[in-house]
Amino acid sequence: MTDLKLALQEQAEDVDKVLDDLLLEPEGPEAQVVKAMRYSALGGGKRVRPFLVMASSRLFGVSEASALRVAAALEMVHCYSLIHDDLPAMDDDDLRRGRPTCHIEYDEATAILAGDALLTLAFEVLADEETHPSPSVRCALVSELAKASGMNGMVGGQMIDLMAETRELGIPEITRLQRLKTGALIVFACKAGAILGKAKDIKMQALRNYGHDLGLAFQIADDLLDVEASEEETGKKVGKDAERGKATFVSLLGVERAREQAHMLSEQACRHLDVFDRDTELLRAMAQYVVNRRS
Repeated sequence: MTDLKLALQEQAEDVDKVLDDLLLEPEGPEAQVVKAMRYSALGGGKRVRPFLVMASSRLFGVSEASALRVAAALEMVHCYSLIHDDLPAMDDDDLRRGRPTCHIEYDEATAILAGDALLTLAFEVLADEETHPSPSVRCALVSELAKASGMNGMVGGQMIDLMAETRELGIPEITRLQRLKTGALIVFACKAGAILGKAKDIKMQALRNYGHDLGLAFQIADDLLDVEASEEETGKKVGKDAERGKATFVSLLGVERAREQAHMLSEQACRHLDVFDRDTELLRAMAQYVVNRRS
């Protein structure tokens, strides 16, 4: 696990350098929105999704420069979602990664614009020739991230999540919610390396399945943290789901069964990697990390 922590740290530093370069402040009053974008995108975080892009890319010998740009674009989409998630109209949070949320640090209108700008910049980065010389690869990246981010992915999942505050959901509904809201971007992160490497279907499918199980395990672990961890550990408010009466894996399964399910999914995710002849140690370690983390 120590090697994974070091790899996560090094990868996060590399991605932050790319984000820093892509988010240069312009001259003029519009610089305010870029400051808000930088505040949210460069404000720390584990960078799990960028790490998965990089790890999956290494399986196919993809250029590190190309993979880093895709990793940075994905992190922009993730950060945009956090900005909007924290708004009063959504989760109404005032703490993220141990700091005031974007709308608290700036204001609601600036936060909305910062999120919008991060989302659109992500697709600008993916469409740029510098990301990959092949137009078909760039188009595939744009298409797949759009699907993972939109109404059939993260946004659709967020809609179900909002509805969950006023209606009861069972395990199938919660599973679908989390596959869309959390899992879709994680699946894209795992598939991105295969897209960049022009991989064959069997390996693309293996990474999709790995990401699918990893994403669900990640969310169950999040539900457990909301019940068991402290605000100091997570860097955000905890106990929110119970406070709002929202059904989660933990509320429906109980703590121990939820933990067992997360570990089962982690082990299942690792088995999908057996088709690769290259080193998958870090991806396997990540599957263990997501269910044992404390933040």
